[in-house]
Amino acid sequence: MRRIGWWFRDRVAERPAWMNALMLFAAVEVFAYSPWDLFCKSVDVDQDVWLGLVLTGLPAKAGGILHWAVYALGLYGFLRMRRWMWPWASIYVAQVAFAMLVWPISHVGGARGWILGVVSSAAIGAVAVALWRARNLFSVRSLASPQRYGKWAVVTGASAGIGLEFARALAARGFSCVLCARREDRLHAIAKELVATYGVDARVVVVDLAHPDGPDFLANEVADLEVGMLVSNAGVGYAGAFEKQNLARLCEMVALNCTANVALVSRLLGPMLERGSGAIVITGSVAGRQPVPYHAVYSATKGFELLFGEALWAELHDKGIDVLVVQPGPVATEFEAVAGEARAHPSADESAASVVASSLAALGHQPSVVTGWLNWMRANVGRFFPRSTVALIAADVMENQTPRNMR
Repeated sequence: MRRIGWWFRDRVAERPAWMNALMLFAAVEVFAYSPWDLFCKSVDVDQDVWLGLVLTGLPAKAGGILHWAVYALGLYGFLRMRRWMWPWASIYVAQVAFAMLVWPISHVGGARGWILGVVSSAAIGAVAVALWRARNLFSVRSLASPQRYGKWAVVTGASAGIGLEFARALAARGFSCVLCARREDRLHAIAKELVATYGVDARVVVVDLAHPDGPDFLANEVADLEVGMLVSNAGVGYAGAFEKQNLARLCEMVALNCTANVALVSRLLGPMLERGSGAIVITGSVAGRQPVPYHAVYSATKGFELLFGEALWAELHDKGIDVLVVQPGPVATEFEAVAGEARAHPSADESAASVVASSLAALGHQPSVVTGWLNWMRANVGRFFPRSTVALIAADVMENQTPRNMR
């Protein structure tokens, strides 16, 4: 319960007391009052109020479902302090204030109705005004800074795609960057860009992290630096029916996606713990949320990364180390071509810059993040179906994205 306690204290500290009270009220509505209202109250006596209009019977039940959805969104929005809460939370509370003015005047009447309406409407209206003025609280609050973690960020897989965007975003925040990948020319070009554009220092380490000695080589190359952040982004995919895939390539993927993560964290974590500050970011995938046929080993490695990172988050949070597992869906990078995929609509892929922005906004606030609403739905809809059904549906989808010679 100790860790639950610090997690709760951290969440409470993210917003003022009056907003925590609103979040608690939303939780009561979601888990107690609304379910009782919907399932226990008979249709003939049920009532619901919108903008002062009283609904009865089946319309009241429909209104109750809508109310439950609003409070569920509000609870999630307050818990995560989502940007979209402004201005919608204020607008919703304002309509409640209007309803509380109209309803007593219409249904109680007389001086008592007017007094009750004005007083209750003024009280709730004050909450609506407070929410309107709290816009800055719902803005992105990235904690990623050299002052919080340390001067240097090590970025693996930095020669392209998500790794490149991580390097640019971190350099823009003042981090000096160690750029790691196999393509030396690209790394030196990126290093020059970061130094010229952002005025930070940069170091290039050419390394193959799938090689057994790769993680140790990288750790030794940065042993003289104050590494405040590790972005373990290097990874590879491999599409195809399992029996048609090359075993050596599969084992190399496991080594890069799994073993290298463990080795790098093990080597770089010690100095972070001594300082009492640092961050570890692991680039996973929504593929780690479910079985993905024709990507069987790849999805398994991403499941490993998810569980590994979230477990580290719980172990290290109270020691000053922030851990985040990033779970994007399809991203507009060279990854799919290297993996051998043949997607029908690659233009719909999320941008690498968007993935990085979501990641840095989530770092220090939660153990993992699925980037993008559509990806979040993909990652979570499977919870409502048997795992066999999810696997079979995924097989049909992924088969169409796999070249014929690899099916």
